Amino acid sequence: MNDADLLRVLGVDPSELAPAPPWMPRQLASVNRLDGSLPCVRCGEPARATGVVDAPGHGRRWLDRCMPCLLATTPRGGPPGPLEDTLAVLRQAAQQAGVDLTIVTDEP
Repeated sequence: MNDADLLRVLGVDPSELAPAPPWMPRQLASVNRLDGSLPCVRCGEPARATGVVDAPGHGRRWLDRCMPCLLATTPRGGPPGPLEDTLAVLRQAAQQAGVDLTIVTDEP
């Protein structure tokens, strides 16, 4: 997934993200940025992970996410079977656990 697709999946307007510097050592940037005061761009919970995306037309921007939103939006390769089979398993597991589930895919 490229940066534009990631922002689309997150429902984030890149103009609302803070500009990131042209280059910084990754760990130094993360330590300085993640002090608990920044919200996740997706859900508003305290951000625990940060990164930089290259937003078309907006340049480099900070992308701050909480761990659940980071995990939910980190590409991991395709499912071993048809997508519908994977979605059916997820729906069944959520129903058994009594959890409300919203599934977002990039499939039409």
